Amino acid sequence: MASDSPITLTIRRPDDWHVHLRDGALLAGVVPHTARQFARAIVMPNLSPPMTDCAGVAAYRERIMAALPEGMDFTPLMTLYLTDATDPDEVARGFADGVFVAAKLYPAHATTGSAHGVTDVANIRAVLERMASIGMPLLVHGEVTDAHVDIFDREAVFIDRTLAPLVRELPELNVVFEHVTTQEAVQFVESAGANVAATITPQHLHINRNAMLVGGIRPHMYCLPVAKREVHRLALRQAATSGSGKFFLGTDSAPHAVGLKEAACGCAGIFNAPFALESYLAVFEEEGALDKFEAFASLNGPAFYGLPVNAGTVTLERGPVPVPEQIDANGTAIVPFHAGEELGWRLLG
Repeated sequence: MASDSPITLTIRRPDDWHVHLRDGALLAGVVPHTARQFARAIVMPNLSPPMTDCAGVAAYRERIMAALPEGMDFTPLMTLYLTDATDPDEVARGFADGVFVAAKLYPAHATTGSAHGVTDVANIRAVLERMASIGMPLLVHGEVTDAHVDIFDREAVFIDRTLAPLVRELPELNVVFEHVTTQEAVQFVESAGANVAATITPQHLHINRNAMLVGGIRPHMYCLPVAKREVHRLALRQAATSGSGKFFLGTDSAPHAVGLKEAACGCAGIFNAPFALESYLAVFEEEGALDKFEAFASLNGPAFYGLPVNAGTVTLERGPVPVPEQIDANGTAIVPFHAGEELGWRLLG
């Protein structure tokens, strides 16, 4: 840790532009962690069944608010799950009524809860054209799902095959390339117009694929998209800490019970919400970019979404923060990111 780093850092209250809050008892167990760290969060719609219409999304938002502990100030920003059968009129109505702020494109079978996802972007062309015309952002899980494509190449192939043509053909469509994991993704976003941005997770800034595979299979480091080679991790760190307005905070926090992770076919997802800001800040300090953290965490996302910056502030203080081996999320044991480690910053309050 740099000796000339400040003892405290105060920034505008940040937002999480990509989070999984789950549902039911688990929702009540995890939403306080996100609400403690963030004023707002883009909530993913890949439940079972997925949130594919206005009524379903509105009802899910009510469940989130009901699960929020009294006194916590938190606004869930809802999203619609796109399918091959999504109705453009339903999309436009929900956006106009403020039911959801964006729509999520999951390629079918790309990740957890994506079985009902889009099989071909051509099938939702009318939806995307309507979204472009009304200024509604498209959030993209950017991977192909072809069995013959190596899992470490699926993001780069998706860029060439799907995302680059889409952005070229619909230049007015606002696109968030979510949880980017590769140098190719960084270069694509940097070279695209102002309508294209990206979120970056804390885990992809901290780990490469060795963390998942060296010394035995480590299921709690398994997420989708998977962590890649070291060259990609370094490219992500450079992008996140560069000060570019095209990159902003999105944790992709995705809680799973220990038994579902430590299984013959373990679930993809890393639960990083409890110490998300502390995790990100460690990276920014290591890169000598503490002065760039507020833009990444608190300013760039609202600017892209056309939303006001939060009025309040949060303060982080230098000091040891031990991360527990497990967290009890309302009766569900979950292993958090950095389990058993000690982080160097703590969120006050």
